[in-house]
Amino acid sequence: LFLKMNKVCAIFGGSRGIGKAVAELLAQKGCHLAIIARNLEVAQSTARNLGAGHLALSCDVSSEQEVQKTFEEMQKNLGPINYLVNAAGINRDGLLLRTKTEDMISQIHTNLLGTMLTCKAAVKVMIQQQGGAIVNIGSIVGIKGNSGQSVYSATKAGLVGFSRSLAKEVAKKQIRVNVVAPGFIHTEMTAHLEEDQLKKTILLGRFGEPHEVAQAVVFLLESPYV
Repeated sequence: LFLKMNKVCAIFGGSRGIGKAVAELLAQKGCHLAIIARNLEVAQSTARNLGAGHLALSCDVSSEQEVQKTFEEMQKNLGPINYLVNAAGINRDGLLLRTKTEDMISQIHTNLLGTMLTCKAAVKVMIQQQGGAIVNIGSIVGIKGNSGQSVYSATKAGLVGFSRSLAKEVAKKQIRVNVVAPGFIHTEMTAHLEEDQLKKTILLGRFGEPHEVAQAVVFLLESPYV
């Protein structure tokens, strides 16, 4: 039996993959959701499928103005947010010697700067609310590294340092910050990887599913002492 939550949650990157799975689980629990993605149509379709009372917004997370505008829209339509999930991410995999500088910058802007900007906006609201919870989606490659993913790995490692530090800054305001760093999960982002090769390195012998990660994310949002 789910306890109805009535919480407001912003999910950046909520239209697909792990973000979408988190949205589906939170919607079942009675959360009011803002599904935020670059592509508004996809966000709208996801929000519609979740049922009534949810919001779809388009945002480029690397733009402070767009992030600000997104939070204003959420406040106006849903009220102040209680939860933030950062699942927006891009990868431009390739060996470092073949990686263009603009591809490095776009990954850093979306994966790292974007999360910093959304967290900054969310913390302002959560301080007024006297509490809240943030979960940032990292990656195992941010901890272990992976050939052909040096820039992506760096952005995800940066996310860990950022989140640990932010958690220390805002804990006294009753705001909790955590990172979930999944292994290889079946999403559009991993579709190009050689699954058979990688499965040999995974103890369970398979890729994970987005809904399995979503359970960990929701646990961290709800747990008052984690």
